[in-house]
Amino acid sequence: QVQFVESGGGLVQPGGSLRLSCAASGFTFSSYAMSWYRQAPGKERESVAGIGSQRVTTKYADSVKGRFTISRDNAKNTVYLQMNSLKPEDTAVYYCNRGPYGSTSLLGSWGQGTQVTVSS
Repeated sequence: QVQFVESGGGLVQPGGSLRLSCAASGFTFSSYAMSWYRQAPGKERESVAGIGSQRVTTKYADSVKGRFTISRDNAKNTVYLQMNSLKPEDTAVYYCNRGPYGSTSLLGSWGQGTQVTVSS
C-alpha cells in the first residue's frame, strides 16, 4: 500500500534551518508529482511546496517562497524539503504526499508526519 515516512523535524531557533525527508513506497514514485504539507495546532492542513515527477517544476506557498526548497531523488523514492530562515509561524507537523501542489485527487494515506518547532 501507499506509505510515507517523514523525518528530520526538530526544535530550531528562529532563523535556523532544517532538512526534512520523506521516504515513499507502494507506488511508482518517479511517475508522480510530490508535495509537502503542514498542519499547525488548531489549523487546517495546508500545502507548502510541490515538485513535478521529473524535478522540472516546483511551486511554493507564498508564505515559504524564497526560504524553502523542495527536491527529490527518484532513485531513492525520497522527497526533501530544505527549510531556511525559519520563523515561529513555520511551527507545524509536516507531511508529504503524492500529487501536484494544491491537488487532492492523488493523495494516499497520510504518514505520521514530522514535528517542526521554531522557538527561541
